[in-house]
Amino acid sequence: MKKVFLYDTTLRDGAQAEGVSYSQQDKINIVRRLDGFGVHYIEGGWPYANQKTIEFFEYMRKHPLKHAKLTAFGSTCYVETSASKDPNLQSLLKAETEIVTIFGKSWSLHVKDVLRTTPDENLRMIADSVRYLKKKGRTVFYDAEHFFDGYRADSAYAMKTLLAAQEAGADCIILCDTNGGTLPSGLTQVIAEVRARVSASLGIHAHNDAGLAVANSLAAVEAGCIQVQGTINGIGERCGNADLVQIVPNLQLKMGCKVVSDKRLTELTELSHYVSEVSNLKHPDNHPFVGKSAFAHKAGVHINAMVKNQVSYEHMDPSLLGNKRRMLLSELSGKTSIVEAAKELNHTIDKKSEQARRLHDIILERERQGYHFEAAEASFKLIIERELKQHKGFFETLGFRAIIMKRDSGDMISEAMIKIRVGDQIQHTVAEGDGPVNALDTALRKALIGFYPELATMHLSDFKVRVLDEKEGTAAKVRVLIESQDADDVWTTIGVSENIIEASWNALVDSIEYKLLKARRGH
Repeated sequence: MKKVFLYDTTLRDGAQAEGVSYSQQDKINIVRRLDGFGVHYIEGGWPYANQKTIEFFEYMRKHPLKHAKLTAFGSTCYVETSASKDPNLQSLLKAETEIVTIFGKSWSLHVKDVLRTTPDENLRMIADSVRYLKKKGRTVFYDAEHFFDGYRADSAYAMKTLLAAQEAGADCIILCDTNGGTLPSGLTQVIAEVRARVSASLGIHAHNDAGLAVANSLAAVEAGCIQVQGTINGIGERCGNADLVQIVPNLQLKMGCKVVSDKRLTELTELSHYVSEVSNLKHPDNHPFVGKSAFAHKAGVHINAMVKNQVSYEHMDPSLLGNKRRMLLSELSGKTSIVEAAKELNHTIDKKSEQARRLHDIILERERQGYHFEAAEASFKLIIERELKQHKGFFETLGFRAIIMKRDSGDMISEAMIKIRVGDQIQHTVAEGDGPVNALDTALRKALIGFYPELATMHLSDFKVRVLDEKEGTAAKVRVLIESQDADDVWTTIGVSENIIEASWNALVDSIEYKLLKARRGH
């Protein structure tokens, strides 16, 4: 089984993504997760670039990793500067990492227009830098920046840059598709030509500007590269980097390469979502392998086939990656999805039964009204419970009112009053909030917490509003989705109305009801 080494650059290349900014603690948390997952090399950043990165390496020296090797990143020495006197290379040594990664120019265009030097001086910079770091006892990874563009422009010179790094002692030479525009067929042809002349180990560093970073990385492994560089979720400058979340399962489960342990592989979905959360980025539902929709089935034909044989519409078992299969509920899914949803709630109903037909009719009618149950499974499960007479509700709404006030100070404040019945007791409460929905949520919890203390463990995590018919203007129906979570689960509920407060209230009530239903059933 071929061994492939993972090199993660989320903390540097990933941090260059638009909208991403990591605190020192964010970086420490991410590197610990990557280490625990089994990544072989983790790039900590460019210490010459800023003080924060220097402090990060100082911290990591005192708190070493258990599995991964931390690498410091920098460039070759500067034009007409010897490696021994170059401040950038000195900063790499001060980071005190066993491995350093330096990049150099492969493309004659960059040598001329960016470095503004001669081809020979560029070769001197590469060789001098690698040789100096090797003399200082470092393992050196050499990133051949813009290699594929450089090879197309002048293959002879691009090859000379690799040979300069190799002859100086580079331990691994990484071929970079820095502009991300190379096609897999062209990439593998170039790698074959490189392997014929370069004996050093090869790696690949692909960007995603043409949507090919993952494909190019996998093709490079097939062509002989043993190190793959990328970021978690493919975050990075412009269109991003090669996505290690897609690369790892493809390598291990489809190409027979040993990357991480099978146990760690089941943590891939959690790792992907964690990095999205820390990066303050929405995790794509359609993210391959780890997205919420990656193993979701909606069409009735698909669901019917999946019940009979799960291989029919899935390329692999989602549990291998820590993900799960979902049967979506909509007017397209037919009765099979209803039967499967009921089964999750420990109810057995026949697909041809009156119960199944009635539930299907309810779904169709609600969807016509603007409901969207594939995005709100908790609300649908409550419909099943109510229709099968298994759930009578934990409280009854007797009335509510929400008002918005602007004070003399200019501050906006919302106030909500609710009246509910729990058993034979009536609760009448008032609460303030940042907005009407927050005020309603606070008032409802205030009324219920004495009866149901488990509500203290849940909170609302997201709130979405969509206008269903823009032509109706302010009189249009709105769909409200509320995402809630506790320590063990995340669920979404839905409300639809011409009145945004009523739609929000209905979604909010379903959220509370679902939490209490879960608590009653012990999960």
